Amino acid sequence: MWLLIAFIAVPLIEITLFIQIGGAIGLGWTLAIVILTAILGTVLVRSQGAAALGQLQSSFNELRDPTEPLVHGAMILFSGALLLTPGFFTDAVGFALLVPQIRQAVYQAIRARVKVQGFNTTGHRQHPHQPPNANGDVIDGEFHEISDEDRVNKGPSGWTKH
Repeated sequence: MWLLIAFIAVPLIEITLFIQIGGAIGLGWTLAIVILTAILGTVLVRSQGAAALGQLQSSFNELRDPTEPLVHGAMILFSGALLLTPGFFTDAVGFALLVPQIRQAVYQAIRARVKVQGFNTTGHRQHPHQPPNANGDVIDGEFHEISDEDRVNKGPSGWTKH
């Protein structure tokens, strides 16, 4: 329901702002501002995206929970999409998401609503219903016994080299 409201409200807000601002400063300045914000937003998103990627790599290298750098990176990506979308409202929200303190506040709000079950740094995926064996690997497969007569008559399976 909220997504439907956003798809209706955002274009209405943008149209209203274009009419109001365009009427006040003129068409040329309005278009110049829209193009300038797209260029400036691209530069800022690129630099902050690189910083967020560095933080993500650092969290992986130090075996820390990568949730916060991932969320910050996603918000930077989303702000880039908003800044490339023509409009004053989307530009304002996009630039707001480029401010680290605002991203931190949004992250805290999201974190309060989402519960993380756990974080594993071993690299092995463990299923809750399967206990790991001595070396941590679980191999599941099926087999069919082949008699010596069948093996001699049919030759190799093609999966092995002679």
